[in-house]
Amino acid sequence: MEKNTRKYTIEGLQKLIDERDYLKGEKTEEIKKSLAFARSLGDFSENSELDAAKDEQGQVAARIAELEELIKNAEIITDTDVKADEINLGSSVVLYDIQDDEELEYSIVGTNEADPVHGKISDMSPIGAALIGKKTGDIVIVETPSGDRQFKVISVGRTKDGK
Repeated sequence: MEKNTRKYTIEGLQKLIDERDYLKGEKTEEIKKSLAFARSLGDFSENSELDAAKDEQGQVAARIAELEELIKNAEIITDTDVKADEINLGSSVVLYDIQDDEELEYSIVGTNEADPVHGKISDMSPIGAALIGKKTGDIVIVETPSGDRQFKVISVGRTKDGK
């Protein structure tokens, strides 16, 4: 059993691959040009352009290494891994917030994919974790810093096209 395994939707893994490919290709070329320009200025002892380019090179290399590790240890959750009517990673859910009398829509994603502003919540967040395994019609109680919240699951579907 791998310690660093993280769950991703197909779209979430593709975003990691795209970022890695951009950093290894286009971004690395930009940094090489910056380094060449900075070296052409001479006087390496007080060359802030060279220092900045080297710092950026180090940050990009570290991010590439991190992405490589995430990709290597990624576990893809597909439609065949879960029941269609049960909330899991990759589910799109509509909830009724009983206290606020409003409907909310979320996509359940892996931790690295979470983007609450765009309705993507992690399966490890308080709401996401409470929803895992629930079905349409279930009442879910979520413990939050401001007290317990109650939600009714209105519908469960599969997230498509990264939405």
